[in-house]
Amino acid sequence: MKHLKAEIVAVGTELLLGQISNTNAQWLSQKLSQHGISVFFHSVVGDNLERVKQTFKQAGSRSDIVFVTGGLGPTDDDMTREAFQSLTGRQLKEDQEAMDKISAYFRNAKRTMTPNNRKQARVFEGAKVLKNTAGMAPGMIVEEEEVTWIFMPGVPREMKQLSIEQVFPYLVETYQLNTVIHSRMLRFTGIGESQLEHQLKNLIDGQTNPTIAPLAYEGEVAIRLTASATTKQEADKLIDETEKKILESAGPYFFGYDEETIEQKVIERLNVSNQTIAAAESLTGGRFTDLLVSVPGASQVINGGIVSYATKVKINHLGISEQLINKYGTVSSQCAEAMAENVRDALKADIGISFTGVAGPDQTEGKEPGTVFIGIAEQGKTVAQAYHFSGDRNSVRKRAVKKGLEILHRHLASK
Repeated sequence: MKHLKAEIVAVGTELLLGQISNTNAQWLSQKLSQHGISVFFHSVVGDNLERVKQTFKQAGSRSDIVFVTGGLGPTDDDMTREAFQSLTGRQLKEDQEAMDKISAYFRNAKRTMTPNNRKQARVFEGAKVLKNTAGMAPGMIVEEEEVTWIFMPGVPREMKQLSIEQVFPYLVETYQLNTVIHSRMLRFTGIGESQLEHQLKNLIDGQTNPTIAPLAYEGEVAIRLTASATTKQEADKLIDETEKKILESAGPYFFGYDEETIEQKVIERLNVSNQTIAAAESLTGGRFTDLLVSVPGASQVINGGIVSYATKVKINHLGISEQLINKYGTVSSQCAEAMAENVRDALKADIGISFTGVAGPDQTEGKEPGTVFIGIAEQGKTVAQAYHFSGDRNSVRKRAVKKGLEILHRHLASK
């Protein structure tokens, strides 16, 4: 079977202005990959007839299937049909079923239908018309000079319904699709992208099927494994074999799959070990606790937190001694240890975790911006470690939270 190259063109100035996100392209790419169709290009073009026409011309010259979302509405700036007509010379006609639906909508709503609404019922001669059960304008599939053009509304719920009910079945039948492309994401923390890639160099250099793609996130790294096979079960088997080799090298840094987050895994481990946690946060200002409580089931393991941003709050509410602060400062391992211990005891938790440091932009107590101390305290054992994070004020705070989650996950995993 020919390897199909697909392209997705989104029409709408609102996308270019950032007023809405192009979630249609993301969703379509994911679904098409599951059908063995590779998406090679994403394009976004504003509501300009000549630019839309040129974008269509380029897409048709390099792709086997072109998905077009948006520009099928009733207003003058909806010009997907006009651009394609100008490019190909295809005539438009009014689809009676679509027109009847539009007329009935206005009649039932007791509203006067303006003449421009008839535009939504216009379809190309020879097109396969896709009935839109979720909205007004029908979609269309047009075969033009060995390229399949699929026109759908830009409203996500309409586009998805048309795709699932009509477009994907059409593609499977027309192209006799029998290839499944399946992906799995492996997530790691505590190791940088370059270091992980170095450890997996032999595997990456020798990759065929599945492919191995390292991806970097803030405070995390991921490996995306993508396999091609005739069934999902066969693809999973190929991925399992490569995953095993990856974890033999980088297993200590692995924490989860796909959309799993480090905070979810921390909550899971706390539940498994039947332990509770409390947090004392200075520079992070409650971000750590907020992230944990966003996970369902967090109420079973999180006793609470104290945002001790000011020194007097550390003294009056956390019970940190003035002598300790005068001797070591608030930005110190000694203060971090005391904060972790005291919040654990104050909120009657099994584990206390603390964050203190300098987010910036200026020095504090002679410490450079980015200096962070994170402490963890259990009965009989308290440790605090110094870290230095780069970036602006908010980046430092985010990285500190991520590092705290990493430390806590590793601490719980070692039990």
